[in-house]
Order: sequence, then structure tokens, then C-alpha cells
Amino acid sequence: MNNTILLQNVSPERLTELIKDGVKSQLEDFKETLQTHNPDELLTREQTCKFLQIDSSTLWAWTNKGKVIAYGIGNRRYYKKAELLNSLQKLKK
Repeated sequence: MNNTILLQNVSPERLTELIKDGVKSQLEDFKETLQTHNPDELLTREQTCKFLQIDSSTLWAWTNKGKVIAYGIGNRRYYKKAELLNSLQKLKK
């Protein structure tokens, strides 16, 4: 596929229309991606550690201190991705 754009004999109005169509298409794709994202997605302990880039002992400590909330089913623990993001705090300079 050739990604070259030839602007020869293209009016400014047509160019504006082409740009609008391209941006609209990209925004629709982005909107679809956001709609398929589940903010209440559950992460396992391993996934949570990878997501937060921390060690499992740190996750255990944060859970015990109440910094993050764990949900359990049997002996398995899960963390809501949205809650993990909300638990992040802005650092003061």
C-alpha cells in the first residue's frame, strides 16, 4: 500500500475535507477502543505487580496497610484496575 499523498490540483476546501475525514475516522477508532476498555477489570496478584512495577512483598504490604484493596475468591486475590489507578497519589515537589 502506498502512503504517499499527492497534493497536486487539490483545492484547499478538498484538502480540509480529507483531513476532517481522516481525523473523524481516527476518533471513531479511539472511541471504540475506549468503549471496550473495562475499568473494573480484575487483575491477579502477578498482573497487579507487573502493572504497578512492584514486588509481590510490596503489594502484600500495601494491601495490609489498606493502600490498595484486594478482592478474594477462595484463596485467590484480585485487584480492580480502576481502583489501583485511583490509589496513586500526586507527589508534592
